[in-house]
Amino acid sequence: MSAAPGPERPQVVSHVQQALNYTVFDCKWVPRSARLLCLGSAARGTGLIQLYELHGGRLELLREIEKPKPIKCGTFGATSLQQRYLATGDFDGNLNIWNLEAPEIPVYSVKGHKEIINSIDGVGGLGIGEGAPEIVTGSRDGTVKVWDPRQNDTPVANMEPVQGESKRDCWTVAFGNAYNQEERVVCAGYDNGDIKLFDLKTMSLRWETNIKNGVCSVEFDRKDINMNKLVATSLEGKFHVFDMRTQHPTKGFASVSEKAQKSTIWQVRHLPQNRDIFMTSGGSGSLHLWKYEYPAQRSKKDSEGFEMGVAGSVSLLQNVTLSTQPISSLDWSPDKKGLCVCGAFDQTVRVLIVTKLNKI
Repeated sequence: MSAAPGPERPQVVSHVQQALNYTVFDCKWVPRSARLLCLGSAARGTGLIQLYELHGGRLELLREIEKPKPIKCGTFGATSLQQRYLATGDFDGNLNIWNLEAPEIPVYSVKGHKEIINSIDGVGGLGIGEGAPEIVTGSRDGTVKVWDPRQNDTPVANMEPVQGESKRDCWTVAFGNAYNQEERVVCAGYDNGDIKLFDLKTMSLRWETNIKNGVCSVEFDRKDINMNKLVATSLEGKFHVFDMRTQHPTKGFASVSEKAQKSTIWQVRHLPQNRDIFMTSGGSGSLHLWKYEYPAQRSKKDSEGFEMGVAGSVSLLQNVTLSTQPISSLDWSPDKKGLCVCGAFDQTVRVLIVTKLNKI
């Protein structure tokens, strides 16, 4: 698929490249700053957190913190803007929360899972989403757990396989629907293509589907609104956009799928300033920028009078190949529109500028 023509098309510009001497698994902007973090694994099997500051056309390393276990994922989503504590999941199943000003000892630590924590997300912090600050972790041990950092040791919710059900490797988790004090959902994607939506208010499985291929990344377009859209990406180069506003009793949510490329789509991230624009990162070292178009009517009645959703369409705004290796992590700056960071398995972190986003 080729991108839409025209001079008003956004461009993805590589602004700064920084070579790393370790494997980077996740990168995150520090909110309200020109700083970013790289999380990963050193050659000798330890974990690394590097803090960089963007100075014009270069990245300055401010701090490097080594930890006993490789770090797979991180989030600021459950912290206040004043504290900006980082929550991380590591290869040993530990959930840790760090004060980056004094990172020697975690401010919160729990052995969350029996195996690697593949994915982490936070809500209720940074002024995003109503309700308590919570962290969700998804692990190779097949469980998805929700943690309140104000409570010690035990998760406030534990979604595990029911008796007799085989355990699946959970690759990705995301919060959504946190628009008031009571509502909140967690979406989880698994290695066999299962997508499950857990309702934390009723502690029940609200919906499930299977996209036939391992689910690499899921993200709601916004956490702090009535569920609107969910994007799920897969091992085989396809992504699916679900309209989450209307749930049909048997058909579930309407969706549109798009084959973006031949290789794995590792990540999806929505533009913080426009929920209908999102970026996917690929196993081929490429980034694709997409726009979702809503249908004329988002729902209609079926023959029995039940409301069912109507899927929209997706158009490609731009694509660019940056690396010979997979781009495994991606994060938009929450503060500066079009500023983005990505980490790839060529041991490079790149700061990107996406232009003309206000013209779309």
